[in-house]
Amino acid sequence: MKSRYQRSAELFQRAQTSLAGGVSSNVRALAQPPLYFRRASGACLVDVDENVYLDFTLSQGPLFLGHSPPAVLDFVNQAMRDGQLYGAQHELEVKLAEQIQSIVPCAELLRFCNSGSEAVHAAIRAARAHTGRDKILKFEGHYHGWYDEALVSAGPSLVQAGPREAPCPVLGSDGQLGSSGANVIVRPWNDVGLLRQTIARHGSELAAVIMEPVMCNNACIPPQPGYLEAARDLCTERGIVLIFDEVITGFRLDLAGAQGFFGVLPDLATFGKAMANGFPVACLAGRDYLLQPIADLQVNHSGTYNSNVMVTAAAFATIKELQRLDYQRVHRLGEKLMSGLKALAARYGLSVLAQGFGPAFHLAFTERDSIVDYRDSLEINSQRNSEFVGAMLDRGIRLLSRGLWYLSAAHTEADIQRALDAVEDIWSAG
Repeated sequence: MKSRYQRSAELFQRAQTSLAGGVSSNVRALAQPPLYFRRASGACLVDVDENVYLDFTLSQGPLFLGHSPPAVLDFVNQAMRDGQLYGAQHELEVKLAEQIQSIVPCAELLRFCNSGSEAVHAAIRAARAHTGRDKILKFEGHYHGWYDEALVSAGPSLVQAGPREAPCPVLGSDGQLGSSGANVIVRPWNDVGLLRQTIARHGSELAAVIMEPVMCNNACIPPQPGYLEAARDLCTERGIVLIFDEVITGFRLDLAGAQGFFGVLPDLATFGKAMANGFPVACLAGRDYLLQPIADLQVNHSGTYNSNVMVTAAAFATIKELQRLDYQRVHRLGEKLMSGLKALAARYGLSVLAQGFGPAFHLAFTERDSIVDYRDSLEINSQRNSEFVGAMLDRGIRLLSRGLWYLSAAHTEADIQRALDAVEDIWSAG
């Protein structure tokens, strides 16, 4: 019998002779089977075998308006007819900066770049330049891009991580310099007491504390009540730059990002993904005194493709659409989906945890009632999750292998019910 994924399988086999591993990002190698897509619109994707999928991956989160929104594509098409890349300034980048400045609380000045990894790199450099200190504090399981110094303890085993109170910095890739973690202090997240102890001991060495304000990359863990506020106060007391990595939460959790949603302002924040609905752009935003050294050319920040016409137009049009969006509707849809998943799990006697927020949440096969830090997430039954994701794919529902579900403005009540019907079909069969 012909496989429903046959054409994708053939393309993947062919790709392995030209692309390393057959893919262009290591994350994509985790998807099984590796699918090839032909077109997408709204909340749906169509692969090269003409299978149609309801999409809850949204390309790892950027597509908050859904696939191929006409308002964004039309604006990009119109803008790029006049030019794509000038090696100089253009008016639209000023308009985009002003637009973000009017929305994001901490955005007194901005710089545009091409990816979240670049934005984080610039944020850390700016923090070091301002403080004259070398070390940064990051948290287990938080992902801040694939650059050497950022890719530390993003997914270590317990054996690698070592003691909870003082984890070892664990490099995430072969080929990283052994010194990549030398200026990185790692701690578990969501523990105010441990954060206070660490800053009391290392505060004079720390240039920055960097975190995802919601730990989206592992189990979509919300901050414990008062945690973000404590981090803000402690950084202020010791002259440490507080950086929020809002590459996922920015423009998704709220128009003003997690900082707007929780009412806690960082000194610097990085944005990407949802800000341009799939176009490759990111930005560093923050206090004017932290970005002034970049403006004065004392801190290098460069890039040939920064604020090119296509991505600037995409971001401007996307944010314009988001300013009209009913965010509460997306939150309600996601909450309804989470509630439905919990109800089905209870009906069929399954130990399942759904946590997070409407626009992004995590489904875990675990005995735990909650997951509050990375070490808790290591108790998730990854094999059960992998089997579930595969079964959902066969029923036309595309999910991320790590259990994170993304909602978009394009999803409907009918889509939520379709997903729940597919889950019930799987779980009722035992």
